[in-house]
Amino acid sequence: MNNSYNDLVNQTFHFPQEDFHLNDDKYLEFNGVDIKAIIDKYGTPLKLTYLPKIGMQINKAKQMFANAFKKYKYEGSYNYCYCTKSSHFSFIVEEALNHDIHLETSYSYDIEIIKKLYEKKKLPKTFTLFVTATNKKVIPAGLLTC
Repeated sequence: MNNSYNDLVNQTFHFPQEDFHLNDDKYLEFNGVDIKAIIDKYGTPLKLTYLPKIGMQINKAKQMFANAFKKYKYEGSYNYCYCTKSSHFSFIVEEALNHDIHLETSYSYDIEIIKKLYEKKKLPKTFTLFVTATNKKVIPAGLLTC
């Protein structure tokens, strides 16, 4: 009978997944970071953001598209757009912007994030913001004036 937490994770999530490993003491590590040590210091609940992973995932997606374009002789272009809805913390959006991307938003509050990034000169000189709001009241007129 499997009744340890590790067994539960193995049964439920096909653990370990990429970036998660058990160290020699059978404690969970994420990208080499000892999760138990962080929990011991800061407690739970715990939310982790591993900034290098953001760039790795963006580059992975770009490479997948490049491979598909080559395989199928597609002559169009591809632009990665980070959705501010997935995480609107400025340090995460700033990290994503380090990887030659554009942004997509559908919420007026996130436009304020874009304005702050612009004020801090964190946006690239050539930049596209896709606003996908279907309700005109979501993005008030003049809100995108930077």
